[in-house]
Amino acid sequence: MSVKIAHRGPDDLGSFSDSNASLRHRRLAIIDIAGGSQPMLSDDRRYVLVFNGEIYNFIELRQELKAIGQTFRTKSDTEVLLQALIRWGKDSLPKLNGMFAFCFLDTKTGDWILARDAIGIKPLYWTQVGEEFVFASEIKALLEHPSLASRLDGQALQEYLAFQFCLGERTLFEGVRKLLPGTWMSGRNGKRLEIGTYWEPNYNIDETKTEEEFLDDLLGLLEDAANLQLRSDVPLGCYLSGGLDSSAVSLLVSKRLAKRMPLFHGRFVEPLGYDESRYAKVLADSIGGELHIAEPSAADFVNSMPEIIHCMDEPVAGPGVFPQYMVSKEASKQVKVVLGGQGGDEIFAGYARYLVAYLEQALKGAIFRTQEEGNHIVTLSSIVPNLTVLQQYHPLMSRFMSEELFGPMDRRYFRLIDRMDGNNDILSSEMKSSFDGETLFSNFQSLFNHVQTKSYINKMLHFDMRTMLPSLLQIEDRVSMAWGLESRVPLLDTRIADLVNRMPPKLKFKGGRTKHIFRKALDGLVPEAIFLREDKMGFPVPLHDWISCSPVRDFVGDTLLKRASLQRGIYKPQALRSLIDDKRPFGRALWGALSLELWHEQFID
Repeated sequence: MSVKIAHRGPDDLGSFSDSNASLRHRRLAIIDIAGGSQPMLSDDRRYVLVFNGEIYNFIELRQELKAIGQTFRTKSDTEVLLQALIRWGKDSLPKLNGMFAFCFLDTKTGDWILARDAIGIKPLYWTQVGEEFVFASEIKALLEHPSLASRLDGQALQEYLAFQFCLGERTLFEGVRKLLPGTWMSGRNGKRLEIGTYWEPNYNIDETKTEEEFLDDLLGLLEDAANLQLRSDVPLGCYLSGGLDSSAVSLLVSKRLAKRMPLFHGRFVEPLGYDESRYAKVLADSIGGELHIAEPSAADFVNSMPEIIHCMDEPVAGPGVFPQYMVSKEASKQVKVVLGGQGGDEIFAGYARYLVAYLEQALKGAIFRTQEEGNHIVTLSSIVPNLTVLQQYHPLMSRFMSEELFGPMDRRYFRLIDRMDGNNDILSSEMKSSFDGETLFSNFQSLFNHVQTKSYINKMLHFDMRTMLPSLLQIEDRVSMAWGLESRVPLLDTRIADLVNRMPPKLKFKGGRTKHIFRKALDGLVPEAIFLREDKMGFPVPLHDWISCSPVRDFVGDTLLKRASLQRGIYKPQALRSLIDDKRPFGRALWGALSLELWHEQFID
């Protein structure tokens, strides 16, 4: 099992075994290179910890523990976490500012605790095999267990086809579950006993603060989060796409790091229209950073995609995973830690689909004079100036506005994120007949209709934070750890999430302006060329151009049209052929089929 995740920790291998438990740890050494080896045992050898991630506030926690008499033999965050768990048990979890997945074992009683960070930055998977409880950072390690078969979970497949990620704790592997963000699990020896939550988004709106007070608090937290996440004993750098989120993080980090900080950017040279490096260069020049550019090619796509899906453990939602993987490869040549802007869209309401949703909401309020959210946070007159953002979303709007206008909020957002509309006509009759749409929608509703979220924008943000964001963070973790690189995400500090969640919805989405409060906080700090841009691409891959010729066309055709693929019973064989020959853009349907088939090759076949 540990061999399968050796890439996550190329610096050290440690082990612990007794009559009840066996633990292995692969270390990527970031803090206290000499003293932080794991598994880490207490002085009396009763307690054992294996831990992936970083506790950013370990210095402050160390001082708190020292004040009550605790001594330390290392300078590592691992020992601070170990002693906090010995002293406070599960009550230590709300004290932690970091990204982590860990197992804490009491060898005397056989009791153990597993926990995962609040947002879900670090992964943790588990399964029960007979009387054994087995866990790991990646699913491929679990599959090494001789009694665990690699089988497809049918309900999870339906969720993947609908959303291109799985809801809740489910994975595409039958019997394999993920520990949810902000959750702990306890047990004794090989038995699970209890699961609990120590953090979840709080949407109790704070009406006492002014916008200026919220802005001051937000800017202070952004700076503090960036400063905390610079704690490292190895070189650091930043991902820089040229968008607002990564530019903000690079700018905040540059205030504390030396000049010529390494910055990592990806672009496609051919064809034209996929190069944002001019914006990255603007930011790099403004902070005196050293810009390193990866230029992935069509040949790289063909050569790396099977390897990428193997890294991911599951199919992934979009082709952006490919350039992220290549940029991480480039970054790993220079640094061991890289900071990025992941999470800004989910925390600050940055997706265009929120504007599509509120366009309908504003129309509904104007026509029927409804008060679905009390006072509408977006009126028809206020939203008009921001509608130019939707120019490139004509297909989504056409589909969204064509049916069930002005229905309940949950039904409307389900339609916005449901990918089945593009997949339904290519699924086999057997797959369509087995599809349980009612259960799928019910599972969606249970997450979307959070009891605290009266506002539509908060309902959408809560769903995305608890589903889509962890799936994106899975990519963030895998593409970096594949190269022995630690990725940090300062915008996902829980203090920032808590502050933004408590803001009145108008501050987050005023007039339908995406990231309204975030933009106001950064006004005058980020270069104007980046701050005012409206053409952010989100790292698109030129697959439609590439599939028109070899080698991508041959690769996709060979993958999807081989006998094993055509006989799986998921897609109509003729539909797969048509997708490859189609003159429309390389869309989600074709990507979903390719990603799913590569996953079958790697893990099922």
